[in-house]
Amino acid sequence: MSDYPEDLKYSLEHEWVRKGNAALVRVGITEYAADQLGDIVFVSLPAVGESVAAGDACGELESTKSVSDLFSPVPGVVSAVNPLLETSPETINSDPYGDGWLFELELDPDADLDALLDADAYAEQAAG
Repeated sequence: MSDYPEDLKYSLEHEWVRKGNAALVRVGITEYAADQLGDIVFVSLPAVGESVAAGDACGELESTKSVSDLFSPVPGVVSAVNPLLETSPETINSDPYGDGWLFELELDPDADLDALLDADAYAEQAAG
């Protein structure tokens, strides 16, 4: 049993994906990643309308410790970014699976969410 929400899919780069309506997904970083980064003070997100491929660096998270690339876990077109993070980037630390989401994607038709990790497999990776 993992400490990560079971309804999400996870990437090896510590992003999560939550399936929404139709081909929309919401993307964020895991609590593990937020803890590793420390206090997040600035967020650079992809632009709405931007196409991203799985594994593409599409933004940055800046913390008091470092700057870390943000990767898209799945291919698609950015349909929304979280406006709250512009003024309150620390929300990622306090609520990584809720209000701290990063962006939404309209999935490419050939996107395969099953290629991502489930909660238990991600927990093993994070512990390893």
